[in-house]
This record gives sequence, structure tokens and C-alpha cells, in this order.
Amino acid sequence: MQYSVTYTVLFAAGVCLVCSLVVATTAVTLKDRQIENALLDKQRKVLIVAGLMGEKERLLEEEIQARFEASVEPVIIDLKTGAVNAEATRSAASFDQQKALLDPARSFAAPENRAGVSRLPHQALVYLVKEGGMIEKYILPIEGKGLWSTLYGFIALASDTNRIEGITFHEHAETPGLGGEVDNPNWKAKWPGRLAFGPPDQPETWGKPRIRVIKGLAGPVESAPYSVDGLAGATITSNGVSYLLDLWLGENGFGPYLEKQRQAGAGAVRE
Repeated sequence: MQYSVTYTVLFAAGVCLVCSLVVATTAVTLKDRQIENALLDKQRKVLIVAGLMGEKERLLEEEIQARFEASVEPVIIDLKTGAVNAEATRSAASFDQQKALLDPARSFAAPENRAGVSRLPHQALVYLVKEGGMIEKYILPIEGKGLWSTLYGFIALASDTNRIEGITFHEHAETPGLGGEVDNPNWKAKWPGRLAFGPPDQPETWGKPRIRVIKGLAGPVESAPYSVDGLAGATITSNGVSYLLDLWLGENGFGPYLEKQRQAGAGAVRE
């Protein structure tokens, strides 16, 4: 049986229309679930970098949420002043820093930086890990350019705002086996105990990011507190990690907030 050209075109258009409706309906129906999954994954990453969940540990959604709510408090800060924004913090659970960066009213042009970040948010999200009413760790979101992609992750600082407790990258498109090794647990295990800033008794370096991913082997924490092993064959990605930490730990990133914490006595709960 042969069909006319008109029939074939109309049939194909009908199939396309039905498929489009199915895809659109599915996307709308699952949108809330996708948002929930994204939030759950972020909570999981925060727990891991905070040392509250093992890298290979598998927990149910309810367990992740319960563990997160028991120990982690998200707060919104004004990036330039470092002050906690109490009003914005009330809706911290739904705060999307990436959306803020895309909104000219909620972000500003970043000063020149080697991390490749073009805009910074007026308000930023910080996760406080608490125990017994005291802040034990600060979890800061970080991002910057690698070789092929933007790396998005978190760095955990101890209550002294200097000792690094962990680092993780939850989104990137770096080359597997090279720059993609930022995901390797063995490499991430080299970070805890390193120091983000220079010695407190040296004003010229204190408060300025000093941690670096170097080329080659850095050695143990005791002999190289400010250096981390480079990623073999991935110099650009390694440099990218150093550059993004320079930005987000510095005066144009979370520097003002961390300085306020030091002045107030880091580790104490503050409003």
C-alpha cells in the first residue's frame, strides 16, 4: 500500500506532536523530583566533605536528610561584607547560587581572576557543621575553570578557618584519568591537615590563600602544609584548582566572612 506525500507528512507531524507532548509532560511532572534529587545530592556531598558520611557509604534519602539536618546549618552571607544575612538565611534551603550568578540583579562582575569566574553573587551559601552548639567546620562552595570545564565543589575548613578538613568536586567534565582525578579518593585524601593560609603570626601572609596544587609530589602534611600533589598529566586542571581556591578563599570570595569569624572567635556560634 502506498501513501500520499500529504498523508506521510501529516502522520510524521502527528507522531512528533505526540512525542513532544509526552516529553514535555514528563519533564513538568518530574521537575519537583529532579529538584529534590539535586538538593539531596548536594547534601550528600556536603556530608562527605564534612567527614559525616563515607565516600562509599550508601544511605537512604531519609537517612541523608536526617544526618544533614542534625549537624549542618546552611546560612546565607553577603559576600562583600562577610555578614550573615538573617532574612535570606530563612530560605537557605531553597537558595540556588548558580541561578543567582545568572541574574544581573543578584550578582556582579568579578574582578580579574585566573579562575575564569566572570560573575560573583551578592549573596553566597555557607554550610556550618556544628556539634554541641559550636561550629566545628565551615563548608564553602567553590568553582573555577579546569581544562575543559568548570569545576564545582566544596572545601571544608576547621573551626580555626585555616586547617583544611576535605575537598570534593561534584560536577565537572575533565578528562577521565587525568584532570578527572579530582574525583579520586586517593587524591582527595591528601588534603586534610593542609593549611589554607599562612601562619597567623605573619601578618603579611595571614588571611591570604597560600594552599597550592604543585607539579609533582608535595610530601606529607608536616613538611608541606601549603602544598598538595599535582595531578599527573593534568597541569592545567591542577593550576585551575589552585586558582579557584585563590579566588574563593581570598578577599573577593569568602575572605571577609572568614575574617569576621576569626575576629569573633572562630568556632563559636554567632548570629
